[in-house]
Amino acid sequence: MNVLSRRRILTVGLGGAGLIAVGGVWRATRLPQTAFDPWELDATPPQDARLDAFRHAILAPNPHNRQPWTIRLEGERRAVIGVDLDRRLPDTDPFDRQITIGFGAFLETARIAASKRGYAMEIEPFPEGHDDQTLDARPIAALTFTGDPDLEPDPLHAQIIRRRSNKEEYDLTRQVSSGDLTQVIADGGEYTLDPNTLAALQAEIVSAIQTEMNTPAANMESVELMRIGHEEVDANPDGIELHGPMIEAGKLAGMINREELADPTSSAFQQGVKMMSRIYGSIPALIWIKTPANTRFDQLEAGRQYVRANLQATALGLGMHPMSQSLQEYAEVQPMFAEVQALTGVMPGERLQMLARVGYGPETGPTPRWPLQSRLV
Repeated sequence: MNVLSRRRILTVGLGGAGLIAVGGVWRATRLPQTAFDPWELDATPPQDARLDAFRHAILAPNPHNRQPWTIRLEGERRAVIGVDLDRRLPDTDPFDRQITIGFGAFLETARIAASKRGYAMEIEPFPEGHDDQTLDARPIAALTFTGDPDLEPDPLHAQIIRRRSNKEEYDLTRQVSSGDLTQVIADGGEYTLDPNTLAALQAEIVSAIQTEMNTPAANMESVELMRIGHEEVDANPDGIELHGPMIEAGKLAGMINREELADPTSSAFQQGVKMMSRIYGSIPALIWIKTPANTRFDQLEAGRQYVRANLQATALGLGMHPMSQSLQEYAEVQPMFAEVQALTGVMPGERLQMLARVGYGPETGPTPRWPLQSRLV
């Protein structure tokens, strides 16, 4: 879930003069009109409990906000979850590990939502088999929904529409308590508040984000997924959304475009690296999730644990932001990956699947989502 907070970059170098130059302030302050609609759940849920579960599940965290899931309803109780193969991230996620973790988060969010309706959701992962090297057209999971009058609703349900991946700078003067972190990782994971460990991991995390931004293929994967301005965000409510007054002004003035964001010599790019380094370096606490191996089943389990940690952090008023760049498989980040695995105590055969900073940050809004109907096949 390595969605970059690139929207912060675009405020650099655009002052009032930029707004005046483009004229028509109403244009500069326009916001997306439909991209956030899926977060506004109707008070009356769908009669079909499966659709109710999936309208929540599409809000789950996922890498680069690609929302790669497809949903096929079968009969009255079943659903098959597949992957849109065009929504993978071949440069930064060459083995589809992160995409699979995102499916784990999706499935767990659906299960939580189903429990609120009194339905147990049985999950059969990869019912037609799988490949550990790449995802393919075979289903990610087959689901069966069964009514259970004795089923207790999952207490994290209320946090689904409040959950965010807070990609802003955290307040280093506010300490995160060990008690809160223990609750955050209640369903799996470890944490540290140790200053020496945090400093060592911070160095690798910042190095990894700098490396990704300075690796052309990895950086272009992000740049090509940027939706610049409210019209692009509404037209394609996925990827990395860039919107707001300064972005609209810069786009109209010709100062913000993909060419500038991809050019390491540009002012926007260089200042963006500095800003991202500062954001990624604001680490009051870290949690991580490791698995006994690195199978597709391990990756789904990591996604389940991660989304529950994110929801629990939301309930406690804490922000959470994945530090995924240091865990990726492409060649340029392998030195950082090795150091991070060692610092988090990963043993031979184990795999560090998720690493996230936790702290207090400014309130942030949701990320865009495609409507549920667009994911049904």
